[in-house]
Amino acid sequence: MSIKLYELVGADPTRPFSPHCWKVAMALAHKGLEFESMPTPFTAIAAIEDGGHKTVPVLRDGGTVVSESFEIARYLEETYPERQSLFGGRGGEAATRFINQWAQRAVMAQLLPMILMDVHSTLAPEDQAYFRTSREKRFGKRLEELPQGRDGRLAGLRAGLEPLRAMLALQPYLGGEGPLFGDHIVFGAFQWARIVSPFQVLEADDPVTQWFDRCLDLYGGLGRRVSPARAA
Repeated sequence: MSIKLYELVGADPTRPFSPHCWKVAMALAHKGLEFESMPTPFTAIAAIEDGGHKTVPVLRDGGTVVSESFEIARYLEETYPERQSLFGGRGGEAATRFINQWAQRAVMAQLLPMILMDVHSTLAPEDQAYFRTSREKRFGKRLEELPQGRDGRLAGLRAGLEPLRAMLALQPYLGGEGPLFGDHIVFGAFQWARIVSPFQVLEADDPVTQWFDRCLDLYGGLGRRVSPARAA
């Protein structure tokens, strides 16, 4: 197996949780490409490959190393054009950049403070120290303060998903009748929350939940291989 994917993990190396790594794992499965998962905690990122990476995912495909989830997807599309397309053409790639930016701002940015303390709880002690210092510096407050009032803020996040619901009323995936990389991008955000936190982000009868369940079943149930977080 020549493809290696460096994926972010906590204390349990069998539970990769990064939304960006999940985008790539789903993209590889979409292309029908087998890969070896390389579990990588926060404090080990600096040592992977040439030592020049600050974040994951990082993909090694033979002699090529690529970082950043969108760039990895573009690499896979260009390197394996004979396999199922991730974008459905250049226009689709451009439109998917919008989905990527929307997911970052409308979903992940709102989810982050709600589940950051839950992420911390999944980490090994040496990673917890790094994570706490770096994230408290970013937010200007203790991690324990960030989830306060998240039940009230959740309504805003759910309301912001209305464009996604409207699209899913017309078609089963963002990509149409089948998934494309845009689906994997948004899936990664909710998969991240599912794995690290028992906090219920989506309501059971939400069309987005039904779409997410379909995504969990893709590629032989790849997303379900990691079980959801359980309440302590």
